[in-house]
Amino acid sequence: MASPITQIKKKEWTADEIRQQKLYELETLIAEQDQALNKLLAITGDLDDAGVLDAVLAMVKAKEGIAEVVMGQATREPVTNLINNMMSAAGALTAIDPASTGKLASSVVNGLKEAETQNNNGKKLGVLQLVKAFRDPDINRTIKFGLNFLKGMGKGLDR
Repeated sequence: MASPITQIKKKEWTADEIRQQKLYELETLIAEQDQALNKLLAITGDLDDAGVLDAVLAMVKAKEGIAEVVMGQATREPVTNLINNMMSAAGALTAIDPASTGKLASSVVNGLKEAETQNNNGKKLGVLQLVKAFRDPDINRTIKFGLNFLKGMGKGLDR
């Protein structure tokens, strides 16, 4: 009968053996991905021909200078005002019901189409026609909406 195993010896790989194993794995990967590598090499060749790689290399070498210019531009008052305005606008848009925004946008589109078709009919608008227009339910609805909007906006400005 054989004697029991009492000790397991772990094989220690030499640096040369590890290097050979990694080269074999890389060789296998290259063989499996030859089409992708050919495309990647073609892309980098085209980028180099166009001078893009030189520009990227120059940007990497001048990264501190570029970062300084970007920070200098980003901290200018017009840029900070733009960022603050965008944040305020985004906050206002998140407070509005999307259904209301969609309905309002659709109404504006319809209004613009109607205005384009009726604007060039050559007829002048008289005072009597203006008074009659207030009786039109669509115009009345729009004027009421506008007045209510102005009232709400005025309340907001009073705060």
